[in-house]
Amino acid sequence: MQVWRVLVVEDDSRMRDFFALSVARCAELQLAASVGSVAEARAWLDDSANTLDVLLVDLGLPDGSGLEVIRHATRLHPGCEPLVISMFGDEDNVLASIEAGALGYIHKDSAPDDIAQTILEMKAGASPISPMIARKVLAKYALSRGKAPAAQAHAAEPAIKASAPHANAPLLSPREQDVLALIARGFSYAEIASLQSVSVHTVQTHIKNLYAKLSVHSKNEAVYEASRLGLLPS
Repeated sequence: MQVWRVLVVEDDSRMRDFFALSVARCAELQLAASVGSVAEARAWLDDSANTLDVLLVDLGLPDGSGLEVIRHATRLHPGCEPLVISMFGDEDNVLASIEAGALGYIHKDSAPDDIAQTILEMKAGASPISPMIARKVLAKYALSRGKAPAAQAHAAEPAIKASAPHANAPLLSPREQDVLALIARGFSYAEIASLQSVSVHTVQTHIKNLYAKLSVHSKNEAVYEASRLGLLPS
């Protein structure tokens, strides 16, 4: 049986351990190493004794971008297949990752409970990509080709107006407020799910919704904006 060696590069220790455990539990995968920075990843990749089949990498690392790691990995290990898992969901980061060599792009808000299965699907020929990411990329492509119909924008207006909250209504639902408070305290998705007695998928849905309401793309941005708006206790 073919066993694929996986390097995990993620600065959030909880997420890193979560991914590493998922990989380690899979008989078809072998955890080569799990590190939390660009420097650590480069040092591991530079060691000629190490071999690599899959790179699971975050983009927002404390000492640089995961794009550096992707380029370095694919240069030293041409057969390596990079999979990005990041809170960055904008088109520029997605396209830059693909250009650097990434074969998949998963947004952390929709990260699967079993990342090992996603890795195996990629090794089988799939290109895993979160639906919300795919829509953004396709929309950008359509605009660049000059094919975004004006009617599409007009059709979206009623839905946007209908979903706009009442001026006096609270910005976040009670459950979203609870999840936000737990995020601010540093709890992981799995820990929040346990505390709230819901699934990790439900927690991810709440986080996705509150990100949209706060117009943010990361935990840090959500906590900052919520604090600014007085949604978190001082």
